Amino acid sequence: MAVKTGRLASVVLGLSAVAAALLWVETEAVRPEAPMAGLRVVKNAPVSRQPDFDAYTDVAEKKEAFFNFLRPMVEAENRKIAEQRAFIQRAQERLLLSQPLSEAESTHLSNLAGVYGVEIRAFTPETLDDLLVRVDEVPTAMVLVQAANETGWGSSRFAREGQNYFGQWCFRKGCGLVPNQRQGGMNHEVARFDSVQDSVSSYLRNLNTNPAYRELRDIRQKMRLQGKTPSAEDLIPGLIRYSERKEAYIDELLTMLNQNRTYLL
Repeated sequence: MAVKTGRLASVVLGLSAVAAALLWVETEAVRPEAPMAGLRVVKNAPVSRQPDFDAYTDVAEKKEAFFNFLRPMVEAENRKIAEQRAFIQRAQERLLLSQPLSEAESTHLSNLAGVYGVEIRAFTPETLDDLLVRVDEVPTAMVLVQAANETGWGSSRFAREGQNYFGQWCFRKGCGLVPNQRQGGMNHEVARFDSVQDSVSSYLRNLNTNPAYRELRDIRQKMRLQGKTPSAEDLIPGLIRYSERKEAYIDELLTMLNQNRTYLL
């Protein structure tokens, strides 16, 4: 009897140990981090992936770091646009061959037309031409130079606090950062973005849709029809309405482009 009791006790103890171990594992696996009594929990600030461009003391290194940081985002957004453009061109080719578009293709075209602000009632080769004027890439070098100009090589308050690299405005209270030198009667703010990538995407969409940059799109389209690839030098004059400084702004961008070719390669 004693032997049986001993065995039973061993089994009970063994099961208790297993249960305790399982309880410890479960507790450690799912237990939330609890605050210590009397202490207020403070969430960590969002981690910014932007380099501290002000920390660079060497001008050449700062310029190279700035362009290397921004270039992949610009190229990624341009690839998206190129894919959209290729889809439209394939649809246009089918229409030219009198081949009907599928429902999915028509829906996708409608969505693209909405994004780029083109009203299309019926898909024809001609109406898709109107869409193609807007759905097109912007030279990376132009984007990089303008970002450098607008942010002082990434050092501006709007770049650091709002991840806005192109000085884009918004007009809803609280949508961005209020400029320190905003004139009386003005209500604009400098838009705040969740990421630099969002800033790049918004900037390219602005150039491709805003009536103010129709001249830029016309220059680009004419060159496309000539079988040429528009360069930064070709399209920068189309930014004449981007700044109140107009011609002086264009001259400054072209000068920056020429002075920084080494870093833009």
